[in-house]
Amino acid sequence: MSSLLSIGVQAMFANQAALQTVGQNIANANTPGYSRQSVVLTTPDGQFTGAGYFGKGVTVQTVQRSYNEFLTKQAASTKSTATMDSTRATSLGQLEKLFPPGDTGIGHSISQFLNSMVDVASRPADPSARQVVLGSASEVAARFSNAGQQLVDMQAGVVSDLKANVSVVNELSAQIAAANNQIAAANGTGQSPNDLLDKRDQLISQLSEYVQVTTLPSNDGTLGVFIGGGQRLVLGNNAQKLSVTADPYDNNAATVSISETTGPRALDASILTGGSITALLQYQNKDLKDAQNMLGQMSAALATRINDQQALGLDLSNPPGKGAPLFTFGAPRALPANTNLRNPDGTFTSNVNMTITDAKQLQASSYKLEADPSGAAGSYQLTRLSDGVKRTVVDGDTVDGFRINFSGAAPSSGDTFKLEPVAAAALNMKRALDQTSGIAAASPLAATTDVNNKGTATIDSIYAVNSKFDATKLPMSLAFGGADPADANKVLYTLTLADGSSYSSSWGAGQAIGNQPNASPPIDLGFELNLNGVPRSGDNITVAATKFPSANNGNAKAMLNIQTETFVGQRLQPDGSMALGSTINDAYATAMSDIGSRVQGATYLSGVSTTVAANADADKSSQSGVNLDEEASRLMQYQQGYQAAAKVLQAAQSMFDQLLKLAGQ
Repeated sequence: MSSLLSIGVQAMFANQAALQTVGQNIANANTPGYSRQSVVLTTPDGQFTGAGYFGKGVTVQTVQRSYNEFLTKQAASTKSTATMDSTRATSLGQLEKLFPPGDTGIGHSISQFLNSMVDVASRPADPSARQVVLGSASEVAARFSNAGQQLVDMQAGVVSDLKANVSVVNELSAQIAAANNQIAAANGTGQSPNDLLDKRDQLISQLSEYVQVTTLPSNDGTLGVFIGGGQRLVLGNNAQKLSVTADPYDNNAATVSISETTGPRALDASILTGGSITALLQYQNKDLKDAQNMLGQMSAALATRINDQQALGLDLSNPPGKGAPLFTFGAPRALPANTNLRNPDGTFTSNVNMTITDAKQLQASSYKLEADPSGAAGSYQLTRLSDGVKRTVVDGDTVDGFRINFSGAAPSSGDTFKLEPVAAAALNMKRALDQTSGIAAASPLAATTDVNNKGTATIDSIYAVNSKFDATKLPMSLAFGGADPADANKVLYTLTLADGSSYSSSWGAGQAIGNQPNASPPIDLGFELNLNGVPRSGDNITVAATKFPSANNGNAKAMLNIQTETFVGQRLQPDGSMALGSTINDAYATAMSDIGSRVQGATYLSGVSTTVAANADADKSSQSGVNLDEEASRLMQYQQGYQAAAKVLQAAQSMFDQLLKLAGQ
């Protein structure tokens, strides 16, 4: 009877344990990170008798969880990638708003400003037309500076988001370390602490949303958590803390550091993968910086080109003078690394000064200046960060439209600098001219045709184009000859200067006189004379200084032509030739296209990675998730088993009572 009673009790206990486990599964069917649990039942060794082996009931061996290490790691990894792509797509969507098309865009305001010169060209002395130009100039400067300020605000937002994300990472790391400690303590019992393991897996999954991690199990049941290709974050019950520290070059930018005994050590952003922190660092270091440089390149090139043309014309002051700058913009800046050698008073022993020499050649890039790897004294390596092009420079060299000069002591071998020729240009762009009379609409020289000319040639425009124009060479006389023997579509001419020197060449329709770099020999007198019609042999034109600036529109016409000039981003080729840049409107369109393509690519990647992460999570759930229909069937199964075990116990009890009655008779 005792064996039957024992079997019945064990059966009831086993089914009760199974029912309790099923109830736990049903209760946590919607709990994030919960893995389905099941009771493992085994049969003890039978008891030998002369009649054979008789069973001794059932034993509850353990409660195990449905767990697949590969699927769990894959779900965490894909979630990390999806979060990174989603964060970057959202950030780029905000950046795209700085480059709107249509009337609200910077490109439209630039076109409006240059088109406003049409009225000044028609009425050079009209104050209202000049006031429109100043108003349009203010609009251009305001849109550039507003865009620059929004980039500064976005950068501050990135730093704030990084701090919030790092705070969550530190909290999760501490919780993982605590879970490790609890799991290690329970490891000696010989049974698996399923709920603690689920909790730790869920914490690691949450951590993966901020930075991708790799894990390494230990013999004591703890799990090591690593980031950035092997940097320890959690080991056993110890968690390292992350912090947001200032960028080595720019205090407004941020980097992520990890705590060590010697203090925080900055992590290289390139070794971090996955998660929102990685996305924010990439957005800060690449997308925001590129946008800042593209805006700065356009503002510096435009402002310099307008100011240069202003300086070549005459204003309405008394007496007329060269036009004052219409715009100002942010100066180039050289940022020393905070590790550079310092003087006892804390100042840097070496500094770099930058001067813009040719705004047309400025590139939308930052640069890194460091010691020449070859060790040559006085030479340094300059890396253009936009494309990685390296070159060797010395003090006083000019590169991409700016000159580099060192002040103080020569940089030491460990000193590095980040050079930003245009990064601050847009932010600090302003209209500098306030008086309408300061607009230099007049050309410093004027041309008149001889009344006895037989051809149809008339003056279309004449204006100075560069600093080589020399007013002391005025007046000049232009005499046309016969057809050019080398080209019947051109006529020969001779231009005689006031000092008696002369230049001879040929002229064809649409060609400027006075600025012919392709002529043989080249002619560059610093001005351009454009004609309508066709001159005949013997026709003469006189070029003299402008006598009535209020009636002259030559320089205003020159400013109108700026719209079609390719003065943005010219680049010196290895063979010494100059690659044409872009017009200002094309440069803005290129910037819009660049940011737009990044948004499109990031949005596509976000959609793909989100789908992949959802599929990976579904695969994991199919393995470890709770199916309520399945659990309901098991609930009925074990309930029936419990009832049957109770019947066994009831039968044994009844038989035992009968034996007691027989024994009492």
